[in-house]
Amino acid sequence: MSWVSRREVLGSAAVVGGWMLFGEHAALGQETKPAPAAGGVEEGPYHLPPLPYGYADLEPFLSVQTLKLHHDIHHAGYVKGANAAVAELAAIRQAGGAEIKRVRAVTDDLAFNLSGHLLHDLYWKSMKKGGGGEPPAGSEAAKLIKRDFGALEAFHAHLSAAAAQVHGSGWGILAYEPAAQRLLVLAAEKHENMGVWGVVPLLALDVWEHAYYLQYQNKRADYIKAFAEVINWATVEERLQMALKLA
Repeated sequence: MSWVSRREVLGSAAVVGGWMLFGEHAALGQETKPAPAAGGVEEGPYHLPPLPYGYADLEPFLSVQTLKLHHDIHHAGYVKGANAAVAELAAIRQAGGAEIKRVRAVTDDLAFNLSGHLLHDLYWKSMKKGGGGEPPAGSEAAKLIKRDFGALEAFHAHLSAAAAQVHGSGWGILAYEPAAQRLLVLAAEKHENMGVWGVVPLLALDVWEHAYYLQYQNKRADYIKAFAEVINWATVEERLQMALKLA
């Protein structure tokens, strides 16, 4: 059995553990007409969710072509890779013997593909048609952003810098850290590197080139700036409310 390796995903175009809490089954912020999920990738425990809006609903920030390519091809590839790695690990356990030596390599692919899947699931939910602006006055998101960053503008500047400064491909992430009960901005490289165990991601900004290159070319900063206009603050608030129960 084969799985989607890092090289295959990169050519066609994880935060695994505590900090990816509230993944694919936390259906938050879904609205308008969902685009259909691609078929043939759900032979396992993980599933490609439909977009929580139509393909054209995020224009002009993201075009129909960009969303179709990103969701139906790239995201689907991570789902397929995660399911294949899970199946391969089960086969290794059953076979035993010398096969156990392959656990390291297959676990590496599981971390990469599953993290890619979970972060993409959050990325779609982090945006909505007519989004942007500010978190609702009086919301926990508004209170903690002011407390931990000083002002919404400072948060945007921090997230933008983190996303822009990712080495190569990765993510800018707003997360809640239960131990200190505060918000953090993280910069994940690829999908699974530079994470912090135990945090709960609230907002994800994809800065892999396949997320923006068709429209923005090498102007990552323009894409990052435009992301602020589609943020789904309802998703941030709902996930934060769940995260606060962990503290």
